[in-house]
Amino acid sequence: MTVQQHGTSARTAVDADWTRDEWVAFADRLLDTARSYASPGHGRIHFPGAEGGYGHDVDGLEGFARTFLLAGFRIAGARGEGTEELADFYRQGIVTGVDPDAADRWVRLDEHAQAKVEAASLALVLDMTRPWIWDRLDAVTQQRVIAYLAPVVGDTTYPKTNWLWFRIVVQTFLRSVGGPWSAADIADDLALHDSLVREDGWISDGFERSYDHYVGWALHTYPVLWSRMQGADELTGGRTAGDIARLDRFLQDAVALVGADGSPLIQGRSLIYRFAAAAPFWVGAIAEVPSVPLGRLRRAANAVVAHFVDRDAPGEDGVLTMGWHHEWRELAQSYSGPGSPYWAVKGLLGISLPADHPVWAAASEPLTVEAGDDVRVVRSAGWAVSGTPADGIVRIANHGSDHAADGALVGDSPLYARIGYSTATSPLADQAAWHEPLEQSVALVDAAGRATHRAAMELIGARVEGDGPARVAIAASVSRAHWLTPRPAAHRHGSGLDGDVEVAGVVTVHSLLRGPWEVRLTRVDSLESGIDAGELRLRVGGWALAAAAVEGRAEDASASAIADGLSSGIRSVLGGGVGAFEERFDASPLGPVAIVPVVTYPVEPGAWIATLVELTAADLASSRDATVDVRTDGDDTTVTVSWPDGTATTSRLANPGEASDADR
Repeated sequence: MTVQQHGTSARTAVDADWTRDEWVAFADRLLDTARSYASPGHGRIHFPGAEGGYGHDVDGLEGFARTFLLAGFRIAGARGEGTEELADFYRQGIVTGVDPDAADRWVRLDEHAQAKVEAASLALVLDMTRPWIWDRLDAVTQQRVIAYLAPVVGDTTYPKTNWLWFRIVVQTFLRSVGGPWSAADIADDLALHDSLVREDGWISDGFERSYDHYVGWALHTYPVLWSRMQGADELTGGRTAGDIARLDRFLQDAVALVGADGSPLIQGRSLIYRFAAAAPFWVGAIAEVPSVPLGRLRRAANAVVAHFVDRDAPGEDGVLTMGWHHEWRELAQSYSGPGSPYWAVKGLLGISLPADHPVWAAASEPLTVEAGDDVRVVRSAGWAVSGTPADGIVRIANHGSDHAADGALVGDSPLYARIGYSTATSPLADQAAWHEPLEQSVALVDAAGRATHRAAMELIGARVEGDGPARVAIAASVSRAHWLTPRPAAHRHGSGLDGDVEVAGVVTVHSLLRGPWEVRLTRVDSLESGIDAGELRLRVGGWALAAAAVEGRAEDASASAIADGLSSGIRSVLGGGVGAFEERFDASPLGPVAIVPVVTYPVEPGAWIATLVELTAADLASSRDATVDVRTDGDDTTVTVSWPDGTATTSRLANPGEASDADR
């Protein structure tokens, strides 16, 4: 695996932004490939690959509906000119899809719930391409489409997540063509959406603490596109300005979470949708948000899409597989099928904007991480963020997103509950990773080698302190560390495993981020009755590096991993830890070999330990050791850090229950 494939040292995704013609050419390549896998009546598209967890019929519907999204963007952006053959192809697929006697008809909404997801794409594009597809369908087919979509009305089985928008979009289209719809359903769904809105424009995907790419490619994308559907202005109730204001604020953070090589943050479920992460940047351009310039929005979208294209996704056959840069099915959800990755086409939403839209003429502006060192927090998710232009990497320390309900003691989801995520590394995501928190974790390990989980941790706060080179992002949480004996689960949607729980004790963790470093302060506050501290070890895991070959090193109180121009280091600074590294195989989408540097400490309840965790494309800091001094005076605890570059900072640690005076 090369540096370019790994995406770590290359600090720009493309030398120059693609022209609109280049965007269209890429879209046409995807569409031409998709059409080659269509059924005889075009009603289904079956991409090659193992059948998904929901079966062959659902796979075919996904293949059609998700590529129909891209066809809609292509047709709308061209205002129908030169896209007649494409429109004819998908129009025939619609005729077949709603024909109850066709062998390749669509799975109905009352046959399988996944059809409710795909129905939203169908409705959105039928509205977007109305003059070229819907208006040219015969009356019988139009009535069959209405009948196909109608079961959405009054259906109360939709999950209380981003799915709410699938019901809104479908009913808005039905209303526009004289079909059934429910004002109460739409009002309920809008109220649900508003109940999921959090601080600073962020939105949780449901009532679990779920902050991931769905915030952008679903919960911010659909409100803007919906507001432009026929008749939606009669349903919005004046809310669109507020939706756009939240989008505007969210985008200020979202642009800062893209690495200089174009990689999105490798965090959260459905990562096989890859460059769908570019969707909110195009939505910002459509909505004309005031705070992020068009040239930066286009640059961000371009960087994300080009990141994958430059790393062979899609491959030479033009097919998007289940994986990241290359196929790695462990990254997919258990229900995903060969057509599932094509939600990636949301990242090509920009081609729906015609050639005369100002986004195409706007001067390109650098990403946040390209413009200078960036230190901020995302308060809702409990993320401390540090982006460094020297290597183009964006890192977060996570203390508030775990895809778990408040107070629920479940297993840690590798995609949500790890302490650190970045644009250059991936969490380990094989089956073992769901059972054992290793990389980017703080775990109590017993004599049998069992490691504790921390979900659902309690966010203490997230804030930024200091100015200039002394600026530090701080996030902290407290958890009831627990061992888990998991129960089998047929399908997993991102949450950690359920199982039998044995509480070990209470652990508090504070992350101080600055540059490529995190000082991770940890305290075992207490242990459960009957648990002997002498039989436990506290293990702090650093960044996992994965590639074709990774070099691991350990010496005294430190350990490191080196691969493809990246270095991951960890060092005990306070508490007498011992360094080591753990090796895993076929555990990461970024390469077959993964190494995690760790430091292990004796357990001393009430005592602070400090660990320096580093991720960089430069040499690991070695010219100057970091020092950490923790002082407690009554209820106040302050920590003074001398960082490896010689800068000194002093910060007050927040306590559980205190209000955070966070800022960006």
